[in-house]
Amino acid sequence: MNATPAETLEQLFARGNHCLAAGDLAAAAAAYRAALSMDPTQAALHGNLALTLDEAGDVQAADHHYRQALALEPEQAQLWINHGVLLLQGKRLCEAEAALRQALALAPDDTSALSNLGVLLAQQYRDEEAETTLRMALHLQPTHRNAAYNLGYLLLRQGRLEEGWLRLEQRDRHGALAERLAKQLPCPRWQGEPLEGRSLLIALEAGHGDMVHFCRYAALAKAAGARRVTVLCHPALVNLFATLDGCDQALPFDQELPDGDTGQAADFDYWVPPLSLPYLFKTRLDSIPAPLPYLHADPERVARWAPRLAAPPGTLKVGLVWKGNPNFENDAERSLPGLATLAPLGQTPGVAFFSLQKGEGEDEAQNPPAGLALTPLGGELKDFADTAAVITHLDLVITVDTAVAHLAGALNQPCWVLLPWHLPDWRWLLDRDDSPWYPGVVRLFRQTSMGDWPSVVARVARALRDKASRV
Repeated sequence: MNATPAETLEQLFARGNHCLAAGDLAAAAAAYRAALSMDPTQAALHGNLALTLDEAGDVQAADHHYRQALALEPEQAQLWINHGVLLLQGKRLCEAEAALRQALALAPDDTSALSNLGVLLAQQYRDEEAETTLRMALHLQPTHRNAAYNLGYLLLRQGRLEEGWLRLEQRDRHGALAERLAKQLPCPRWQGEPLEGRSLLIALEAGHGDMVHFCRYAALAKAAGARRVTVLCHPALVNLFATLDGCDQALPFDQELPDGDTGQAADFDYWVPPLSLPYLFKTRLDSIPAPLPYLHADPERVARWAPRLAAPPGTLKVGLVWKGNPNFENDAERSLPGLATLAPLGQTPGVAFFSLQKGEGEDEAQNPPAGLALTPLGGELKDFADTAAVITHLDLVITVDTAVAHLAGALNQPCWVLLPWHLPDWRWLLDRDDSPWYPGVVRLFRQTSMGDWPSVVARVARALRDKASRV
């Protein structure tokens, strides 16, 4: 968008701000650039252009304009915060820490700077500093949702579940799904009231893996006397959740909600998001509900898949998953660069490998790396019920941190999970190679430094040779 001769610098700045607020990033950037062509010494223009470019994904240009803004007005704490967040998202942790600490030197009580610094410290496993910093933010602003949520992540991964669940309740609960449920359901959110004789809807929240993990609580709701428990889930989980212990009905979220008994209008006594269930059931490390299996494969599907999973006697059958959903915020760290990273596993004698990879990376199974013979099954898996049936034929699943890890665990099938050093999910806790959520089933292989998958795969290969030798 080009400036007209009549537009002043102030008018261009105002137009850029309006376009930025409206989400028209290209128009906002054009307006700011036009204004900067008139006067390149305006720090606010550089700062807003940097923010616009950051939102547009042009990190390098955003970094440049933040530095230009800071050179012009180094006393602006908000500029240091914004630049620090940009650096933090780019995993430039030392630079990010310096920027955020400079912001705090200028504005010691800025809760945004404190919250982001707490996140950075937690990412570096400087837990004591992180906790102090996040609690300081909450002392200054008890309603600071991000600081509370970030403290929740820290506490939960340490196994301090009582306060961790409480802090997790500060996650964003007002998204599109919550708004839809508030309009569609004439019932309140469950806050722990007695369930005896009541009908409970466990609503969709987060990803497939979260649903598989937390819907184990359906059985606890039934044990607490719930008359009926319904789960609203992703369409790909509906057939699988028909086998979920304690679940009377599974519904896809893309349909109207029927009444649990009559099939007419929606009629539930309460609804609840699944990530709130551990808090409401007061789950602690020694009371994690883990009666495995709590999900089951459909016998007809198991029989149907048997020919595809055939292997010579004495062969160890292993399923592989190397990538997760690319839209996940930490996917660049939790997913492997590609199937080739797992090539060393192919050197293990007596193992037959099967690809369970769906979506991103699925096509790699059609042309696996040399030495890693692989049967590609991803394209034949119609939903998670199919994946469950396949897993029951396997001796082991090796996967990055995806829904398949939770599915294997819920089925009580052996699973090895490869975890990143940077921001591993809190539910895997710290410094453990097992999981109380899937006792005796899941084994964890952790990176010891950022991005170091080769050493993880080398450890997995050694463990796999040992397991194959005992078949």
